[in-house]
Amino acid sequence: MSYQHPSLAAGRWGQMSFVEQMAHIGSEVERALNWRAKQNEAFCQKALDRAFELVDLTLEKPGTYPRRRELARVREALADYFFGDNEYGSNEGLWKKYFLHFAFAARRNR
Repeated sequence: MSYQHPSLAAGRWGQMSFVEQMAHIGSEVERALNWRAKQNEAFCQKALDRAFELVDLTLEKPGTYPRRRELARVREALADYFFGDNEYGSNEGLWKKYFLHFAFAARRNR
C-alpha cells in the first residue's frame, strides 16, 4: 500500500499520543475545509485522503476501546459530512471546534 505519510506509517505514528494523533488528523480536516470553502475539490479530496489515512493508522494501533470507538464515529461522521447526506447535521464550525481542542492539548503537552 502506498501511504501519503510514509514515515508515520512506518512506525512514528504509533509513538505519538492519541491527542497528538487527533491534532494531526484535525489539521488535515482543517485543510480540507479550507479547500472546500475555496471550491477546490481536488485539493479538498487530497486533504481528506490524508485525514482518512491518519484515522485508519490510529484505528490500527492497539489502544483503549473508548478512544477507538470515538475515532470510528468521527471517521463515519466525516465521511457523512464530506461525501454523504450529512445525516448527523455537522458543519464546518463543529469540525473546527472539535479538533481545535486536540491541537491545544497537544501543544500544551509539548
